[in-house]
Amino acid sequence: MKRFTFVIAVLVGASVVLLQAGGQPIRARNGMVVSQSEIASQVGVDALEDGGTAVDAAVATAFALAVTHPTAGNIGGGGFLVHRAASGDAVAYDFRESAPAAATPTMWFENEEYSFERHHLSHLSVGVPGTVAGLHLAWEEHGTLPWSRLVEP
Repeated sequence: MKRFTFVIAVLVGASVVLLQAGGQPIRARNGMVVSQSEIASQVGVDALEDGGTAVDAAVATAFALAVTHPTAGNIGGGGFLVHRAASGDAVAYDFRESAPAAATPTMWFENEEYSFERHHLSHLSVGVPGTVAGLHLAWEEHGTLPWSRLVEP
């Protein structure tokens, strides 16, 4: 009975959260920028209003988020960007962190055995950030505003 009560409580709680997040969809004709930071979203809107593309807005928003809400993504990490070009083609960018150039298949081994500590807790477990390079590549291919305009303070 306790388990049943717990399940019901979780379902009711989830329903309340969904109802609070619900409402009418918001539609836009000329563009929309949404992020976890009002300031960062405004930076993206400003890029659109200056004649930039959706990729320009995404890049500007991403760099602003690195300052206003760093846990939402940061230039010290990686990410993904999916873009639908004017032609209708979908383009995906994967700029997750990558292994350092000197990485080897056995770098997480110690005494010829796999070491959890070396793999997850040591300096060897740190990846090379890909955010800046990935955003720059997307901008090179689909941006129109100057790069300096998108990354300015």
